[in-house]
Order: sequence, then structure tokens, then C-alpha cells
Amino acid sequence: MVPLMNTLFLVAAVVVGPPAATPAPQAEPGVSHARQLTFPDRFIKAGEAYFSPDMKKIVFQAIEVVAEGTEPDEFYAMFVCDVVRDAAGDITGVSSIVRISPKGSANTCGWFHPTDPNRVLFASTVTAPTAEHAPGYQRGTSRYRWAFPPETRIVEVDLAKADGTAASLTPLEGDGKAYAAEGSWSPDGRFLLFCSLESGDGDLYIRDLKTGARTLVVSAPGYDGGPFFSPCGKRICYRSDRNRDNLLQVFVADLVFGADGSITGIANETQLTDNEHVNWCPFFRPDGKTIVYASSEVGHRNYEIFEVSLPADASTPVVRRRVTEADGADVLPVFSPDGTWILWTGQRHEGRSSQLYVGRYRDQGGKTDADAAKGEAATSGNAAP
Repeated sequence: MVPLMNTLFLVAAVVVGPPAATPAPQAEPGVSHARQLTFPDRFIKAGEAYFSPDMKKIVFQAIEVVAEGTEPDEFYAMFVCDVVRDAAGDITGVSSIVRISPKGSANTCGWFHPTDPNRVLFASTVTAPTAEHAPGYQRGTSRYRWAFPPETRIVEVDLAKADGTAASLTPLEGDGKAYAAEGSWSPDGRFLLFCSLESGDGDLYIRDLKTGARTLVVSAPGYDGGPFFSPCGKRICYRSDRNRDNLLQVFVADLVFGADGSITGIANETQLTDNEHVNWCPFFRPDGKTIVYASSEVGHRNYEIFEVSLPADASTPVVRRRVTEADGADVLPVFSPDGTWILWTGQRHEGRSSQLYVGRYRDQGGKTDADAAKGEAATSGNAAP
């Protein structure tokens, strides 16, 4: 078993004793029309969800509710579902939920192929992990435990053939001896970006799926993880605990390319957050100009989502703003491919279990992306959740 990393114990401590429940504001700074997509009657907890490129499906991890008297799964399973919309095109729910991971396995970090919505990758132990402790909130210590089973590797599945068995999975990265996860394809599908613990720390690698070449791109001391390509494929964002202070900070870096189009490393690494809080799960807005992330800045009992601009050069100031404002944690934010929607993991409802939420993105002027596309200002009427 890979030892649990003390530097991550505070990350996403999002299930700490529930605060008094009060209604969310009518209009949050960066999101409107907030809606819950999964519920405790189906899932004990659900989270880390991503849209398919055509925005018709979502992949997410969850633990299902089981029959009374039966023990629920200890680890997350991976699921895919359809997105349900109303006549106006608003997302109103999900349907046709299907488990795509083997029973008993531990799973995390799903991701759709950028051009083929029927291809999904995720990290899986494939069989039951040997870890002694499951990840998640530990009531005895009021901390969030991240487990890194060495059996975890990155696999791919064709949804047309997905039946929840190990036989339906195709290995992409990892040998089952060192944790390999937190993976995503580049926008053109050529590269696989992921985190590996083979060195003992969390380091970032890129696999060229065209040539098979494997390149170490971030190897600073401490844990570096949760990486994503920018929409243009020329930058990456990630979280880092290189200060080893039980906190995480958000970084962005340019990718360096060879003459043949291969990735050889990074340049111009920039730290976007530098404070006494846990800042994690960064994700690019589709225009590539800003990044959303979750932070404990408001408190470990109420993580909120923030947005930070990407400076064009060293002289450009970094602009930051709050996106969510509601009781209960809001973490793991991601954009829909068209930038209209934000999908996240929240604990806004009674009971405070982690579940999936979605809302329309509101830009700095209070407009949703849909409003901006039409050249219409958002009004107080369409800003209500």
C-alpha cells in the first residue's frame, strides 16, 4: 500500500459537521439556475463529474445506496449518465445511469475522449484494492483522507461495450505497482496527462499516445496532481503541495513542444494562488483565459469555488473572484465544453452528502455565457437559481 500523504489530509474536508442549513442566495456571483442532479436516495455520495464533448453525457464517481441490511461499497464506482434538458435547453437532471467499473474496485477521475463521446478513461484498481482505509471524510479526525492504492492504473472503456467487467477495460497507463491516476486526454487526443506516485511523490507525466513516449513534466518536491490541458492544448494547470505545509496551491505552465509536435517539458510555470488555504481542483474555462478552482478560504466547513484570470505576462495583474456563495461545500468545478454550464460537487442539501450540481456560468458582468452570445444583459429574473 502506498502510504497516505499527510500533506493531503486537509484537502476537500467537505463533510465536516453540517452547519445550519439556510437557503442559497438568489443570485450567486458566478453561477445561476443552480440545480441538484444526483440525490441520496440513489447515491450515498457522488462527485467529480465531467461532460462529454457533445454535452449529452456525464461521467462521475459514486457509491450507490444498497438494500437495507447490506453493506455499501467501500470505494467509489464509475458511472456514466445522460443529460436531461427541457424545451429551452436548460439542464434539468440526469437519466440512464450505468456503472462502467468492475464490482469491488476503487475508481476515480473519469474523462471523455475529446472527439469520441463513446470513449471514456478513468483510474481503477480493477480488482479490490489492498488499501487498509477507504478515502473520504474520517469522522474521528475531521479530516479528508486521500488513498493512493498502488494497484490504481488508467483504463479506457468503449461505452458501446461497457458492461462493468474487467474484460471491458483497456489499459492505458500504469503497471499496478505504483499509483497512476488523475488522467485526461489532450484536446486533440494525442497526449495523456496524468499523476504518478512511482517516485514516492506525486509527479506529472505526459504519454504521447502516437509514439508511446513518456515524459516527466513536473517533478517538484511534494505532491503535484489534478492536472488538465488548456482548451488550446498548449498549457496545463495543476495543484501542488510543494511547500509541504498541508496546503495546496494552484499552478499553470506552458508546454514546450519539439519540432515533431511532441511535448518535451514545461516553461513559464506560474503560481496563481499563494495563501494560507487549501486551493485545489483547477479547471480551465473554454476560452482559456481563466481557471476555476475550490478553496478553503471561506472555511474548511464551507469550501467555495473561485475563478482566477491567467496573466498574459509578468506585468499583468491576476484578477480573482468568487463564483459560488452558499451554505455547504462546493468543490471540483468544471465547465461544459461551450462554457455555458458549471458542473460541481456540492453539499447544499439537507444531510450534506456529496452530490452533483449544475448551474449556468455568469461572467464578471453578471451575464451567463448564453446571454453574452446573444448580446443581452442578464436580468434579475434570469439570475435566480
